[in-house]
Amino acid sequence: MKTRFTVALFLFVFGSACLAQSDDLYKDSKPGSTNIRGAEFPRIDSQLRATFHVQAPNAQKIQLDLREVYDMVKMNDSIWTVTTKPLDPGFHYYYLVIDGYRFADPASESFYGVGRMMSGIEVPAPDEDFYMPRNIPHGQIRECYYLSEVKKGYNRFYVYTPPDYDSNPNNRYPVLYLQHGMGEDETGWVTQGELNIIMDNMIADGRCKPMVVVVSNGECSTLFRPKPGQDIREAMKLFGADFTPILLNEIIPYVDDNFRVLTDRDHRAMAGLSWGGYQTFQIVLNNLDEFSYLGGFSGAGIGLFNPEPDLKSVYNGVFSDSAAFNQKVHAFFLGIGSEEGPRMQALSEALIKAGIHNTYYVSKGTAHEWLTWRRCLYQFAPLLFRK
Repeated sequence: MKTRFTVALFLFVFGSACLAQSDDLYKDSKPGSTNIRGAEFPRIDSQLRATFHVQAPNAQKIQLDLREVYDMVKMNDSIWTVTTKPLDPGFHYYYLVIDGYRFADPASESFYGVGRMMSGIEVPAPDEDFYMPRNIPHGQIRECYYLSEVKKGYNRFYVYTPPDYDSNPNNRYPVLYLQHGMGEDETGWVTQGELNIIMDNMIADGRCKPMVVVVSNGECSTLFRPKPGQDIREAMKLFGADFTPILLNEIIPYVDDNFRVLTDRDHRAMAGLSWGGYQTFQIVLNNLDEFSYLGGFSGAGIGLFNPEPDLKSVYNGVFSDSAAFNQKVHAFFLGIGSEEGPRMQALSEALIKAGIHNTYYVSKGTAHEWLTWRRCLYQFAPLLFRK
């Protein structure tokens, strides 16, 4: 324990000093946008390689875990370093392994993901302009608390209001309820997802309607771990199940009462990523009197508990009458990264064969990650509230 605390105490990045000693070596790189202010490392070069520096003079071994594990080398009495292979564009979680213990990098901002606070690095993407800030009118992210009867305690969620929300007090707005995935929480879309920047840019460009966006904790912030002897499929059905009554009976009424929103189903949408996509399917398809737009971003749904589902029987037979479904659901969006496999395409094709209209989107070159989901939001939001 003494060694662990000593390592933690000395875990500090001396980026500026190291940079001054090797200007030529790092002139083709710049600090990551996810660094804490003033931290020179990690740095990303033109080949999208990242260089990390860590000061840990008493450490015996340090590794970087960033999509794969890299051994760091000691360059002097205290500084350890490594340069990665070229990284895929987008946002990636990582952590340091120091003498067998996991640590967040003190040079990085921290992000809640994979069931814990993690370091993160933003690697420039060729299409990153849509989630980068611009000199345009900006909306606001508002933090809300209320006493939850379901949770028996206070609950927090965030609300994005569009740029003209305060200057246009007579206007009422449609609402998108947007969910995170397993192992993440309500901060995910605000920080990793760049929700407000994406919405600001789309609204400024006339790409989508001004709308309020609500991001809530889906009660799936831990990683799924069934209890010994518990049936896995039954355990999965219970994982995050409290979110349904929380959303329908607490969050939606709170938003309707406290924000200038349109409260009918034609002006209410829901979407979610990964497990949040599963929750979206469960909630929307069983409550079409409340929602008329549906989006799944790498979403787990429909065939989750039945590998070969009968589309006419799932969700209480909501797909059995395709004409009725298509009239009720104004947009049904299915998006996925190209590296995630064909499952979403197969679902889209099965739905089309059953007469169910849907929009299928593939994010090129991405996997189960935030760049996929940012792009999905960018494609999904323009479909909303056009009726």
